[in-house]
Amino acid sequence: MHGPASPGWLLVALCAATGAYCLLRMRSSDETQRRAAGDEALMGFGMAVMAVPGSAFTPPTWIWPTYAVVFGGAALRALWVARACPHHLHHLVGAAAMVYMAAVMTSSPATGHGHGGSGVPVLTGGLLVYFTAYVLVSGVRLLPVAGLTGSTTAGRAVAWGDRPELARACRLSMGIGMLAMLLAV
Repeated sequence: MHGPASPGWLLVALCAATGAYCLLRMRSSDETQRRAAGDEALMGFGMAVMAVPGSAFTPPTWIWPTYAVVFGGAALRALWVARACPHHLHHLVGAAAMVYMAAVMTSSPATGHGHGGSGVPVLTGGLLVYFTAYVLVSGVRLLPVAGLTGSTTAGRAVAWGDRPELARACRLSMGIGMLAMLLAV
């Protein structure tokens, strides 16, 4: 990723922590939750690797085409699953954005990390608008609602990995990370 190393490492830490939490969410008893958490873990770890500052590591030339293939496959899977679960449309957009950034990094000179101005402005702008709206909506959904505790459902305790507000916070942090990465394209 282009830019100073400190923000890049903070983005790596944010995305890796989000990916790790999503791996923990995969232990849920709810099949839908497990699948979404798996997709989000892939996205979090993929974003963490992509965000490593170029001054710390110069990736081999084959890494970005491999990224495009992996996230292209994730996009196809999200498209297939979205027939039954509309939430996966967001996973489709996220995977497509990762394919786009990998393509930009493949074509960028020198380090292979994205440099400002090397992407397609209309596509980058559209993705920035989408993820900005997603972050704002996700942030509003995290606001507390009077009278709701969020820790119980019909009198039973909810495991910390199944708490919806933690999953929303996870998605919010990945949306913020995606915005930061798109700004660097």
